[in-house]
Amino acid sequence: MWRKLLDWIDGILNRTTMYRLVLYYLIGLWIAAMGLSALHALPYEPSAVFVSALFITGVCLLVNEIFARVFKVQTNEESVYITALILTLIISPLDIFRSGVFIETALWASVFAIASKYIFAIKKKHVFNPAAFGVVATALFLGEAASWWVGTAVMAPFVIAGGLIMVRKLQRSDLVWSFSLAAIAATLATNLGQGLGLFTILSRTLFEAPFFFFAFVMLTEPLTAPPTRFWRIAYGLLVGVLFAPALHIGGVYSTPELALILGNVFSYIVSPKQKLVLKLKEKIQIAPDMYDFVFTGSGEMKFKPGQYMEWTLGHKKTDSRGNRRYFTLASSPTENEIRLGVRFYERSSSFKRALLNLDEGGTIAAAGLAGDFTLPKDKNEKLVFIAGGIGITPFRSMAKYLSDKGERRDIILIYSNRSAEDAVYKDVFVEAGRRIGLKTVHTFTETAPALWKGEKGRVNAAMVARNAPDWRERTFYISGTHAMVAAAEEALKGMGVHQSRIKTDFFPGFV
Repeated sequence: MWRKLLDWIDGILNRTTMYRLVLYYLIGLWIAAMGLSALHALPYEPSAVFVSALFITGVCLLVNEIFARVFKVQTNEESVYITALILTLIISPLDIFRSGVFIETALWASVFAIASKYIFAIKKKHVFNPAAFGVVATALFLGEAASWWVGTAVMAPFVIAGGLIMVRKLQRSDLVWSFSLAAIAATLATNLGQGLGLFTILSRTLFEAPFFFFAFVMLTEPLTAPPTRFWRIAYGLLVGVLFAPALHIGGVYSTPELALILGNVFSYIVSPKQKLVLKLKEKIQIAPDMYDFVFTGSGEMKFKPGQYMEWTLGHKKTDSRGNRRYFTLASSPTENEIRLGVRFYERSSSFKRALLNLDEGGTIAAAGLAGDFTLPKDKNEKLVFIAGGIGITPFRSMAKYLSDKGERRDIILIYSNRSAEDAVYKDVFVEAGRRIGLKTVHTFTETAPALWKGEKGRVNAAMVARNAPDWRERTFYISGTHAMVAAAEEALKGMGVHQSRIKTDFFPGFV
């Protein structure tokens, strides 16, 4: 039952962009807060929660429009709404007796938050979480701190339920766990000597503080968190230690927002700094429903084969999936151009339609280089690549890189497609076979070529064993749709392959 439930959730998540999911989540929390206020479970009037959101959102939209015009950049309105809703949930709602304080605090927190996206963007890369920066600046200049009122026991079930779904979408459980362990340990270390019991400390930390909201929403923001697993864990540990409320230097005590800002500085230092504006050189149809987009203008770009970036394409009549997508780089670091392989569906998003209609010379922005789906450092490690459809793009990047470098590795590629005409990048894999010994195995799930004597059907345990008899000695990389990856991973585990030898690609760019 749980497996079916998770598959159902994953099906929905695969059709929803990250930003849209976060937005829905925050709207849900806002609605829950109004409902709980109406039931007197929260000490606010429902109308106050409603009006507070309208005021903060209005200020954020206005300030964003001004800065976008001044800096002449394309923006994502979804991110503005997200920032506004976060501020709504951490700044105490409008109080008729302290309306002046709310207006001043909410106004300047909104201004500082949105301004930080433009002013504190080094080489067009965000440094600080906008909402956290907004409330830190407001506390510094006005002496009014955020209350983080979302961090209450009655809100916790809503925060946790939606937060777990969001973390599943983002695949950032490593970050959440490292933060959680460090925050709890640091809080216990600074409070146990004050006569409080273990249960009391844990209860206050988890249900009388913004622990879950902070971990699920603020900490996991992709643009200000490190892109690779090692640095994400380090980032989580650092912010977790700083999150402990009793921690202080002199008279300055740590707050959630200050902990995050300091963590953002660390993240910026260890993260790639690139944000590129690329020009379309050409688009090439390489399969009935797949195109290669070749971009120039990046200058020297450093990345590892198999990594991905966030792509922003401004266009009119943006649908519910927004103007941003994640795509794996199909090109190799050895090439002078940036290449994307994109599959189009019958009901593709407005983003993909705009990309398909982009004229040569048209521009697109790329940032947030990330991903751990990269080649192992040990060149003697035996590998099996399992690709389904569009999931071939990271393997094209790896094969091209190894081929250009002349770096021989023991790799078997099992490449699954519906039919032979859907198989792409054949020239790259043939060349890699000749130069570095890459073995490519094709399998077709619907229509195989006439007189085909090779593999047919979906990738399964028997197919893997036939083509990689020494599979017990190999590490497996799987990339494709969520359903394909899940099925291949389950087949490998059924064979006895340990989870530590299975790497799956974080590939959220199908919609």
